[in-house]
Amino acid sequence: MDTTTPTLRTLLARPALKLRLLPADLPDGALDRPLRWVHSSDLADPTPFLADDLVLLTTGTQLERTPVTDYVDRLAQRGVIGLGFGTDVHRAGVPEDLAEACAARGIPLFEVPYGTPFIAVARAHAEAIAEQAYSRRTWALEAQRALAIASLRPQGLDAALTELSRRLGCGVTMFDDAGGLVHEHPSGAATAELAAHAAALLARGATASETIEHGSSGATLFTLGSTGRLRGVIGVAAAALDPETRTVVTSVIAMAGLALEQGERLALRERRLDAEVLTLLREGAAGSARRVRELPAEPVLVATAEAPANPDWWRRRAAGALVAEGVVVFSAADAAVADAFAADFDVKLGLSQHGTLEEFTRAEAQASAALRRTGTGVIRYAAPAGILESLGADARLAAQSRLAGLREADPALEEQLRVWLEHDARIEQAAAALGIHRHTLRARIAQASGILHTDLATFPARAELWAALQAAR
Repeated sequence: MDTTTPTLRTLLARPALKLRLLPADLPDGALDRPLRWVHSSDLADPTPFLADDLVLLTTGTQLERTPVTDYVDRLAQRGVIGLGFGTDVHRAGVPEDLAEACAARGIPLFEVPYGTPFIAVARAHAEAIAEQAYSRRTWALEAQRALAIASLRPQGLDAALTELSRRLGCGVTMFDDAGGLVHEHPSGAATAELAAHAAALLARGATASETIEHGSSGATLFTLGSTGRLRGVIGVAAAALDPETRTVVTSVIAMAGLALEQGERLALRERRLDAEVLTLLREGAAGSARRVRELPAEPVLVATAEAPANPDWWRRRAAGALVAEGVVVFSAADAAVADAFAADFDVKLGLSQHGTLEEFTRAEAQASAALRRTGTGVIRYAAPAGILESLGADARLAAQSRLAGLREADPALEEQLRVWLEHDARIEQAAAALGIHRHTLRARIAQASGILHTDLATFPARAELWAALQAAR
C-alpha cells in the first residue's frame, strides 16, 4: 500500500526548484511531517492567516522592523513546519540571525533562489498533492476490484480478508460473535491483547470502531452487524487510516456482513437438519441418520454442556460434528476439542465413553450422568464398580423411606437383616455372626416381613431389601 504523503523532504528533493536546506541540528522527523500547503507572506505576523502543517515562504522585508526571534517564535507556536527564504530580492543570502533562530526552534530553513518564483514552489507542492490523491484513488479502485474477485473464490470471505491484508501490508484478523478467532493473516496476527479488545467491543453490543495501542503501529477494530445484533469484529493492524484505506476496509466490512447474513441463514438450516438427525439417533435409526448428512467418523463421543454449545465453533474444530439441543456428537479422534471448548467458554461439559452411532442413546445418558457430577471443565463418564454404587440421591431417599418402619420398630432389626443377607440368607451362619439363637433370627425375619409387607422367603423380595439396605447407606 503506497501511502506516501508529500512532505518538506519531497519538496526539497525536486531538482527543478533548486531549493537548498541550510545546515542545522533539526529534530528527528522534522522534514518528514505531512505538508498540507505552501504559503507566502512578508507580514510581520502572518500567523492569523496560516493553516496547520504549512511551509511559509518570505523575502524577509518584515525582518527590518520586526525582531527575528519574535518572528520565529510566532511561527513555531503556530505550527509552521518549514520556512523558505527568497534570496537576492531585498537582501543577498539568508540572514545569519534568522538561521540561528530557526535552528533554535527546530524549524527547517531553506533557501529559495532568485530564479525560483514562490508560485513555482507552491505549484510544485500542489501537483504533488494531486499526484498523491490520484495514486490513492487508483490504489483504492484496484484494491476493491481485487477484493471483489477474491470474494468469488471458495471460502470467499477468508479470501477477501487475506487479500485485504496483502493490499494494506499489515495484519488483518476477524473474530466471531463469541470472540473466537475465525481468520488471521499473516499467521500470528491475532494476539491475546487484540482478542481481549474485540471481546470488549462485542460485550458493549453497539456498532463501533476503535483505535487501540497495539504493537508499533496500533490497530483499528470494526464491529460487524448492527447494534444489539453484532456478528463479529474485524481488526486491522494500523491506527492511521486515510480516507481511501477506510473506504476499502468499509467495503470489506459490508462484504463480511453480507456473507455472515447468508451464513446465518445457512447455519439455521443446518441447525434444523441437525435437530432432525439427533431425533433419528435417539430413535435408534443411525442408518437413516447417515443418509441425511455426513456424520463424524466412528468411534464417536457424545458431550452435553451446562450452556448452549456453539455450532460454528465445533464445526470448525471437529469434522462432521453434530450439534443440537445442547448435545454434541463428534469423532473420538477429536477428543481434545472438548477440553478446548470447556476452556474457551468456561463451561462444564459431560463427556461419554466412545462408541458407535448405534449406541448413541447409551452414550447420551453417560454424558448427562457425567454432567450431573461435581467438578469443572470436562467431566468424563466412568462406569461404577457396581450397579448399586450408581444409585443417586433419589434412590437413597426412597430406601430410607422404605426402611423407616424397621427402624421405628427396632433399630437393631435393620442390621440383623443386613447380616442375614450378607450370609446368603443362611440362618445358622448369620445367627452365629450376630451372636443370637437361630430361632430368634427367624422370628426377627418374620417380624420384618410383616413390617415391610413382603415375603422375604422369595428372591425378588430379598434382592429389593438388599438394594434398599445398600442405597440407604
